[in-house]
Amino acid sequence: MSIYREYDIRGIYKKELNEQSVTKIGYVLASKIKGEYVAVGYDARIHSPILFKYLVAGLNAGGKKVLDMGLVPTPVNYFTNYQQWDGITPSASVMITGSHNPSQYNGFKITIDKAPFFGEDIYALGHECEALDSVPKTDRKVTKIDAKSRYIDYMVEQFAHLKGMDTKIVYDCGNGVAGVVLPEIFDKLSLNTKGLYIEPDGTFPNHHPDPSVAKNLEDVKALLAKEGDIAFAYDGDADRIALLTHKNNIKGDMMALLYAMKIQNPTIIGEVKCSQVMYDELEKRGAKAVMYKTGHSNLKVKMQELDADLACEVSGHIFFKHRYFGYDDAIYATLRMLELVQDGVELDVELEKLPEVFATEEIKVETTEQEKFLLIDKIKELLKNPPKEFPAIKDIIEVDGVRINFENGWGLVRASNTTPVLVTRFESTSKEDAQKYEDALNKLIQNAKDAL
Repeated sequence: MSIYREYDIRGIYKKELNEQSVTKIGYVLASKIKGEYVAVGYDARIHSPILFKYLVAGLNAGGKKVLDMGLVPTPVNYFTNYQQWDGITPSASVMITGSHNPSQYNGFKITIDKAPFFGEDIYALGHECEALDSVPKTDRKVTKIDAKSRYIDYMVEQFAHLKGMDTKIVYDCGNGVAGVVLPEIFDKLSLNTKGLYIEPDGTFPNHHPDPSVAKNLEDVKALLAKEGDIAFAYDGDADRIALLTHKNNIKGDMMALLYAMKIQNPTIIGEVKCSQVMYDELEKRGAKAVMYKTGHSNLKVKMQELDADLACEVSGHIFFKHRYFGYDDAIYATLRMLELVQDGVELDVELEKLPEVFATEEIKVETTEQEKFLLIDKIKELLKNPPKEFPAIKDIIEVDGVRINFENGWGLVRASNTTPVLVTRFESTSKEDAQKYEDALNKLIQNAKDAL
C-alpha cells in the first residue's frame, strides 16, 4: 500500500511497479471512469513505455479505450482533457511519471472528469488492487493522438505577441520531458534562446531534475551569467518551474506576486509554505489571498471551488485559471513570465520593493510513515500549553500541519504526504528571530518525539 500516496501513485520500478501491480491499477481504475476513453502519456524514464503497456492492458481489460499520446510533459497530458480528438473528449487521463524522484522511481498522476483523482480515492483504489487476485486477459489496443503538436500550436497561438522579443533566454530541461515541446515553441515564436540538457534521458546523466535544489541549477546559472538575461529550469515532467535572474532565484510565491500584477482583482491561492510577504502584499493590492494545503491536487480542487485566478507552491508549481485551464504547467508559466518582461516589468526591481525577510529553505526532519502524522497531533497538543521559553504566539493556522504566527514572523511544521519526513520552514523580519523560531520549534518537535 506504500505506493498509494496522497496526490498520486509512486514507487520503484519492478519492486513495486511491475506487470502484476500496474495491470491491476489499470483494471481497477477503469471501474472508476464513467466514459469510454482514457488518454495516457509518459515521461522520459526508461521504464515508462513498459509501464504504459501494463497499464493499457489493465484499462483495456476493464473496458476502456486508450488514446496514446506517447512521450509528453505532464501539462500536455492534462491539456488533452480539454480537447476533442476526432470528436472524442477523454473522460480521464493518466500520466506515467516519477516527476523529480530518482530514476528507479515511477508513478501515475490521474485526472478524471478534469479533476484530480487523489487522497481517499487513491487509497481506496489501492485496497481494491490489493484484494484483486488477477486481471482478465485481453488484446492490448490503443489509438494514437498527436497531443504534443496540438499543445505546441495552442501555445504559439496564445503567445503570438511574444514573437521576436529580444530578451536573451537560457533554460535547462534537465533531460526531462520539457525538451519535447519547449524548444519548438521557442523556435516558432522566434525567441532568442539557448537550452541545456534538452534531450529526454531517463537516466538523468547531467543532474537530478529537481529545480528546487540549488545545486541542480549551477549549470544554468553559469550560462545565465555568460549569455542570458533570464533563466528557467524544469523538473522531470515539466509541471514545476525555477526562475532565475542575475540577482535572484525567484521562488513560486514571489512568482505569484509578479504574475498577479497583470490580473485585475485576482483571487490567489498559496500553500502554507508561502511567504507572509506574498499574502500581505496581495491583500494590500486589493487581491484576495487564500492560504491552503500543500499539494498539486489540493490546490487544483481549491481553485475550482473558489474560481481563483492563480495558485502557487514555493517549489514552483504554478496554476493558472486566468486565461488557462487551472492546472500546473511550467511551460505556460514560462510564457506568462516572458509576457511580463515584454510588458516592461523589471523583475528584480519589483522584488526590491518588497519588505526584507529572512527565510529558510524547506528543512526536512527524518521520521517514519507511521509516526509523521502522530507527531503533528502531538505538536498541536503541546502548543496548547507551550514551554515558558517558547516565543509568544499570535495565532496558529492548522490548514496543513501547524503554521505558528509569532510577533515578527512564522514557523511551519507539516507532515510530508509523499515521504517519511516532517517539513519545516521559518521566516522573520530579523535573522535572529528566524533562528529563534527555528530553535524553539525544533525543540518542540523533539519533545513530541520523546512523548510518542
